[in-house]
Amino acid sequence: MIRFTKPEPPDLHTPRIEAVVPDAVLPGAEVEIRGSQLAAAANGDGTVRAPLALLDGKLAPLSLSRPTRLRVRVPEAAGNGSLEVRRNGASSNKVQIKVVRILTDVVHPVGNPAVDAQGNVYATKSGARGEPVPVSVYRISPEGDVDSFMTGLVNATGLAIDPEGSLYVSSRHEGTIHRVTPHGAASVYTESMGVATGLAFDADGNLYCGDRSGTIFRIARDRQIFVYATLEPSVAAYHLAFGLDGTLFVTGPTTSSYDVVYAIDSKGTIETYFRGLGRPQGLALDVAGNLYVAASFRGQRGIVRITPDREAELVLSGSGIVGLAFIPNGSVAVATQNAIYDVALGVEGLRLL
Repeated sequence: MIRFTKPEPPDLHTPRIEAVVPDAVLPGAEVEIRGSQLAAAANGDGTVRAPLALLDGKLAPLSLSRPTRLRVRVPEAAGNGSLEVRRNGASSNKVQIKVVRILTDVVHPVGNPAVDAQGNVYATKSGARGEPVPVSVYRISPEGDVDSFMTGLVNATGLAIDPEGSLYVSSRHEGTIHRVTPHGAASVYTESMGVATGLAFDADGNLYCGDRSGTIFRIARDRQIFVYATLEPSVAAYHLAFGLDGTLFVTGPTTSSYDVVYAIDSKGTIETYFRGLGRPQGLALDVAGNLYVAASFRGQRGIVRITPDREAELVLSGSGIVGLAFIPNGSVAVATQNAIYDVALGVEGLRLL
């Protein structure tokens, strides 16, 4: 005889989290919880109350409540922890999220930080236009110690590191690029770079500099200077990063809210690689060829990952992000307009040199 088992009725009370998007976030930014039974519910006394979201027991305010979606703001003082939803006396499953950790707030980056082979993070204190500042570049050790690395450069902007560990720093005020040895000795590397902004090395050791008025320069190892490509002028800066195949990826925010990432091949041919970002700035690649861009995407600011198939998704939520750089331990250094953070994304960054 065949027996039929009566299916259990669906749970109409207990909330369930199926995903948190993205699962990495700056304190104060928002994430979206996706799941079921997430809407407001009636209590026994007939009142209707919205669900509660808690991160390690601390209330995370709601900005959106739907049956299958909640949007919550991560508290400013939060760290990595378990996120859960409570609704009408029932608690959901717990999901881990990654909250970035601040390294220093004495900086003023306008693009990517730089990371050397030892895991030291370098960040600029750029200052307002033409404004001298006491320290131009700070160095943050893997242990979290912050010290002055370079002084005397007005409007330090772009950063890049060569195979010997020397740091290259552009000045958008002076139109120069300076080289600083690992011991802190600085010298002018080249001049006449226009409004010099983003820097990047290719696999052959040539240095590239973005003049935000519309030119990408290539500086050969013998310091000869060539015009590599010409783009639309940027209202802020050009940001550069090389892929494994020699493609140069470039962002340069304009007044449009639907900006592009450019891809320039070894012959200088320019292609629109991806369109649809708001104010794209610093960028970096991982070993799998994914491109990470500090930008707004579909109305939310953070770090956007663009796959080799050119599919995009937000992987870290946060406002004010201007750049990023991968750290050898699988973390990523995240630069905002006034701080450097790190977060363990578990991604291996691409290093050409």
